[in-house]
Amino acid sequence: MKRSLISLALYCSSLTIWASEQPDDNPPLPLEELRAFTQVFEQIRSGYVEEVSDQELFRAAIRGMLSELDPHSTYLENDDYVDLQQDSDGSYGGLGIEISDTGEYISVVSPIDDTPASKAGLRTGDRIIEIDGQTTHNMTSSEAAKRMRGEIGEAVTLTVSTKGQPARSLELIRAAVPITSVRHRMLDSEIGYLRISQFQRRTTSQARDAISALKTDGAKAIVIDVRNNPGGLIKAAVDIVDMFIGDEIVVTTKGRHPSAEMSYRSTPTVSAPDMPIVVLINEGSASASEIVAGALQDYDRAIILGTRSFGKGSVQTLLPISDTRAIKLTTARYFTPKGHSIQAKGITPDIYVERARIESVQPRDLYTTEADLDGHLASNNLEESNREHRKAFNNETTAILERDNQLFDAVTAAKSVLFTRKSEK
Repeated sequence: MKRSLISLALYCSSLTIWASEQPDDNPPLPLEELRAFTQVFEQIRSGYVEEVSDQELFRAAIRGMLSELDPHSTYLENDDYVDLQQDSDGSYGGLGIEISDTGEYISVVSPIDDTPASKAGLRTGDRIIEIDGQTTHNMTSSEAAKRMRGEIGEAVTLTVSTKGQPARSLELIRAAVPITSVRHRMLDSEIGYLRISQFQRRTTSQARDAISALKTDGAKAIVIDVRNNPGGLIKAAVDIVDMFIGDEIVVTTKGRHPSAEMSYRSTPTVSAPDMPIVVLINEGSASASEIVAGALQDYDRAIILGTRSFGKGSVQTLLPISDTRAIKLTTARYFTPKGHSIQAKGITPDIYVERARIESVQPRDLYTTEADLDGHLASNNLEESNREHRKAFNNETTAILERDNQLFDAVTAAKSVLFTRKSEK
């Protein structure tokens, strides 16, 4: 009893010190609730069916306080903090999946490209019901992440529920997940493609190199794909916007504490000032992805295409408690340059396009044109649109259409902007 009361006294004194640093209008600590806490603590300590250490009880109390606030505030110890650093640096071993504990079970925010999770077909909104036979009911995202990470090459069995479908069991093999956050390629002779899967420390330099390579390859417009991008570092998101707009506010944060009030600006230097941009988003685009889409949309710098984004518009601050422990606390909300809140609203696309399976009714290489007729009059120094030529063109364009209709529409939107600019000259 004496030891626990000393611990509680130290706990309460630390609360008092923290409270003294807050604005004067904060109410005093509620003594009645502190007495109730002490009584519950002692009842558990003396009467619970199994012996529980004081340390375990206090850790549970801290976790409980944070989990009741919102899905993103959490308590970090030892491995949790290491995992957070690995996610920002861009490499770890596991399944490659961003998760949330917003409901009774663990939910998928988004699988990361080219990881065991994405290859297994996990999608945004899926619920993970069990991990290796252990129910995830009321499990925290930190605990679930621990269970899904482990030795490379070992199997993890997930029971997954997709809306409207029966639960299914998936066996995934843990892998080293070095995340290359940026990929690029040319979609055709004029349209470049920039895929950003997460915002990490190396994302800015990788994106600059990618844009430079695309311009060298002849890109006149770029599709930026941040679908299923769970976010990451706010600085990386600001740096991406900086490549396309001049000296402007990119995002602001607002919270209770003065230190939470911040504005992030782009610099006057712009990598691609006039290049048409189409940004692809979906329900798995969260946090830093929404900052990029929101800023480019507010300044009319890009067409936003896809479905409404996730709506994670809150800022988490890492507050160390000791060398091995910290809390990740929600301290502010994000706002777009025009003052729109992202939290629980998301970014509404300019052009709404659901993901769908589409196939051509009559591929272009199957019908006959003048160029296919025997003895046709030859074209004057122009490439003829014969069957082989149309088949090659068809293979390029319909492959995108049938695999990814949203990307196809993004390319069409980018081409429309280029056409409009040509006609205005």
